[in-house]
Amino acid sequence: MSSRKGRASREAHRSCATAFASIALVLQGGGALGAYQAGVYEALAERGIEPTWVSGISIGAINAAIIAGNAPADRVGKLRAFWELVSDDRGWSEGLARFWPGDMHRGMINQIAAASIIARGVPGFFTPQIPPPYLAPAGSAAATSWYETAALKQTLETLVDFDRIKAREMRFSVGAVNVRSGNFAYFDNADDIIRAEHIMASGALPPGFPAVEIDGEHYWDGGLVSNTPLEWVLSAQSQLDTLVLQIDLWSARGQLPRDLNEVAIRMKDVQFSSRTRAATNEFREIQKLRAAFSELHALLPDDLKATPQARLLAEHSDPALYNIVQLVYAPPAYEGQSKDYEFSRGTMEDHWRAGYRDACLSLDHPEVTALPTGAESVQVFDFTSIVHKDNEP
Repeated sequence: MSSRKGRASREAHRSCATAFASIALVLQGGGALGAYQAGVYEALAERGIEPTWVSGISIGAINAAIIAGNAPADRVGKLRAFWELVSDDRGWSEGLARFWPGDMHRGMINQIAAASIIARGVPGFFTPQIPPPYLAPAGSAAATSWYETAALKQTLETLVDFDRIKAREMRFSVGAVNVRSGNFAYFDNADDIIRAEHIMASGALPPGFPAVEIDGEHYWDGGLVSNTPLEWVLSAQSQLDTLVLQIDLWSARGQLPRDLNEVAIRMKDVQFSSRTRAATNEFREIQKLRAAFSELHALLPDDLKATPQARLLAEHSDPALYNIVQLVYAPPAYEGQSKDYEFSRGTMEDHWRAGYRDACLSLDHPEVTALPTGAESVQVFDFTSIVHKDNEP
């Protein structure tokens, strides 16, 4: 298991449809909202922008595994196969939405769909524990969760070629939390042999899902500590000019709640957004210092370069240039606090289309895929939030 921060990245270095040597796709957790990330990837693939490193938490880990575990030509199709499997409601939600249009009615349909998920689970993903956990023997996996996830293991092994991930054609990493120690852990194919269990561990959110055992330790969903692998990716000083595509499913920004339902919605947004903008701003300042020392180091005489202090600073300097593109899902008004476990087909399609649209919107700006110029070594772009704010009532 990988736990060292700041080590040199070993992701593949290959040409792509940008000016960057490395492209990192960073996928946040968010359950049913994850179809948004699949739509983003479809837009990237259409433009020939293929990641050299994909990293995820929870549902982001599942999407990441499907991307890294398939040939480029097959990735969108395998993502589509997964999301159609887990949103298989026999079309009733789409039919009801056509018969019963309007945001208020759509919100009621979503609540019905979410209640159905609670009762029966999600095809190819999770099913209710029978008997329920309070009737299971203490100490058993069945006593610690409401659902079991054996179906997810089969789904992953069907849709993901783990030998391809093992071959390191693309760097791959997912985050989880050690249940006993409470420490965050990353499973990274730079050091680890990735299996389905690593992906399942990243998405084992209690008390819904049971902890997953890996090499004698048990792990829960990485979102309990940090719902994004952004800091892990940014801390790996690869020395390569890097385009970071940060796909968030929860917005750190929001309106003041007006009732208890909106309080519950806002709580989830705050809890799972994981302060990605704060992490980005901090990295931007750190990178300025690293780049400044890299320039200063080149001017030092040899005797100063040989000092322990100069060598230490040189190890932590990084002259690489970064563009960080933030794409943040903006839920429509009818989506409530169940939006992360509302897996109906119509909602899945909406999420996918939203991701595709937002990615196209961002990629239509040529500065996104161009290297930073001037004094800035890190540029941050967030076009989707600007558009969504402009569209607010």
